[in-house]
Amino acid sequence: MIELALILAETADDAAHGGQDVSLPFFQDPTNWVSLGFLVVVALFAWLGAHKKLAAALDKRAQDIADELDRARALRDEAQELLAKYQRRQREAEDEAAAIIEQAKRDAQRLAVEARDKIEEQIARRTRAAEDKIARIEAQAIADMRAQTTDLAIEAAREIIRSRMDKGAQSALAERAIDELRTKLH
Repeated sequence: MIELALILAETADDAAHGGQDVSLPFFQDPTNWVSLGFLVVVALFAWLGAHKKLAAALDKRAQDIADELDRARALRDEAQELLAKYQRRQREAEDEAAAIIEQAKRDAQRLAVEARDKIEEQIARRTRAAEDKIARIEAQAIADMRAQTTDLAIEAAREIIRSRMDKGAQSALAERAIDELRTKLH
C-alpha cells in the first residue's frame, strides 16, 4: 500500500512539472507534502483497521443485497405460482360456466319438449272432452227429436183415431190394449 502511495506521488510530481526534472528541496516541494499527507492518512486508516471495517461493510452490504435478491426470487416464484393457480382457477371457472350453460341449454330443451308434450296431451284431452260433449249433445238432440217425433206421432195417431173411430170402437180398442197389457205384465 505504501508502494502505491509512492508511485502516485511520483506520477503526480511528473504531471505537475510537465515531465521535467525540477529539483527542489524535499520539504519545499508541495507534491512531497501532499504525498506525505496521503501516506499518513492511509497509514492511519490501516492502523485503525478502516480497511477491515470497509471490507466488512461491503461484505455486509453484499450479503444484504444477496438476501434481498433471494427474497425477490422467492417472491417472484410465489407470484408465478399464484398466477398459475389463478389462471388454473380461471380456466376451471370458465369450464364450469360453459358446463352450466350447456346444462341450462339441455334443461331448456328438455323443458320445451316436456311443455310441448303437456300441451299436446292437454289439447288431445280437451279435444276428446269436446268430442264427448258434442256426442252427448248430439245424442241428447237425437233423443229429444225422437221424443218430439214420438209425441207428434202419438198426437197425430190420436187425432186420426178420434176422427175415424166412434165411441164404441174406442172402448173396444181400449179393452183390447188393457188385456194385452195384463198378459205382458203377468
